Amino acid sequence: MPPEPTPTLQQLLAFYLEAGVDCALGEEPINRLEEPEAVPAPAAPRPVALNPLRPPPMPAVPRSEITVAPEAAIASAREAARTAPTLEALRTLMETFDGCALKHTATRLVFADGNPQAKVMFVGEAPGRDEDIEGLPFVGRSGKLLDRMIAAIGLDRSKAYIANVIPWRPPGNRTPTPQETQVCLPFIQRHIELVNPDVLVTLGNPSTQALLGTREGIMRTRGKWIDYDTGTRTIRAVATFHPAYLLRSPSYKRLAWLDLRAIAMVLAS
Repeated sequence: MPPEPTPTLQQLLAFYLEAGVDCALGEEPINRLEEPEAVPAPAAPRPVALNPLRPPPMPAVPRSEITVAPEAAIASAREAARTAPTLEALRTLMETFDGCALKHTATRLVFADGNPQAKVMFVGEAPGRDEDIEGLPFVGRSGKLLDRMIAAIGLDRSKAYIANVIPWRPPGNRTPTPQETQVCLPFIQRHIELVNPDVLVTLGNPSTQALLGTREGIMRTRGKWIDYDTGTRTIRAVATFHPAYLLRSPSYKRLAWLDLRAIAMVLAS
């Protein structure tokens, strides 16, 4: 059997990017096959007398490895979100919140984009690589498609508001865990309450299930209007396909167009 051809540099980079390896951890490459240099054995540590009334010191734990009990993290998020009187205050609280481990692996908080005075608010699932770099939601390929979708009904980012349920990018664009979603949920719920749109549009199955309280798939929930209670007001909400899904399955763009037309009609009424 002839040997397989050696992949090119471009093919290797494409493979690593698809696998979620999209950033370098150091400036210089590491040859892991090189023989390690001999390292002198460290001197034996001097014995330290321990005070029987004081417990021994705990080893330092990197910040990214500090974990908070799920129930405590969710309760802390609820309390923090409840106390935010404005969007700016909510953003500040989220930037200092340490109850979600995703914060320590993401580059930055991806809060929102668009006009907070807009009548319609779109909510997706979580930021991707491009969003993590720029700090804005929906700026990659799916974001460009979303811009074209809303432009088709006369909207742009100056006339709409865009956010995600999860404000930090999961490593390698993996699916957020149920615990991560529950920890972040109070923040997006308060976010929606403060924006107070006339229409809420959930993009894709995860954001629809998290915000609209359904376990059905997006095929059954899309296009159906329901009442969403912010705690201070009931607003109209509807689900449609996430732009990333439409990029993978363009045949569903026809159904998405029907949803967009229904959204435009409600906004115009």
